[in-house]
Amino acid sequence: MKLGKIYIGTSGWKYRHWEGTFYPSDLKKKDQLKYFTAHFDTVELNNSFYRQPTLQNFKTWQEQAPANFTYAVKANRYFTHLKKLNVARKEIVEFLDACQGLEKKLGPVLFQLPPKWNINTERLERFLEMLPPVYHYTFEFRNPTWYHDEVFVLLKKYNCAFCIYDLAGHQSPILATANFVYIRLHGPGEKYQGTYSRSDLERWAKMCNNWLNEKKDVYLYFDNDQKGYAAFNAMKIKKMI
Repeated sequence: MKLGKIYIGTSGWKYRHWEGTFYPSDLKKKDQLKYFTAHFDTVELNNSFYRQPTLQNFKTWQEQAPANFTYAVKANRYFTHLKKLNVARKEIVEFLDACQGLEKKLGPVLFQLPPKWNINTERLERFLEMLPPVYHYTFEFRNPTWYHDEVFVLLKKYNCAFCIYDLAGHQSPILATANFVYIRLHGPGEKYQGTYSRSDLERWAKMCNNWLNEKKDVYLYFDNDQKGYAAFNAMKIKKMI
């Protein structure tokens, strides 16, 4: 029986405080991605949230990673925070066309919605209708009002994943709304801090294995970047699954 595939990595790889923790202290900055890809087969591009990368930026990342590597792309905050999904089809298509620079290494596109924006299913569906179905998409709802059956039904209709996440003591619902699962673990302590215990990692590993047995691909990213914990937690859970 064919199982799903698991992708385990971190949210970003460029952190100064990883030098001397995850990265050897004598490793040159230009060699960090090469070192990272020797340990992981995926990463979440998060600088795209703050600055819209060009087609050439994506092509460069594509060229720098090995053939079996996958980039998840965090969509620019223009779509999610500034416009709150109220954008023209042309704008989202232009963004996805640039992402195509990653070629076969392009994984899911993540839309992280702002914490102060309450549920708006009408705008969500209008946005979902604009998304070309050839890509995978996941939505991280930082406002709990979005934890609603209407939202889950819409995500299932368009085969978009509800992003399962853990952040500063808040656990989102744990459910699969697409043919793949997307998880972000932001740290067990304050935002982006702390290291997950072995029992925490075993719990997530068990859930991931269940989804894999259901033939769903699973994308799991650690975002607790403090002291390189994200990388160390990712390596540990890889051994468990």
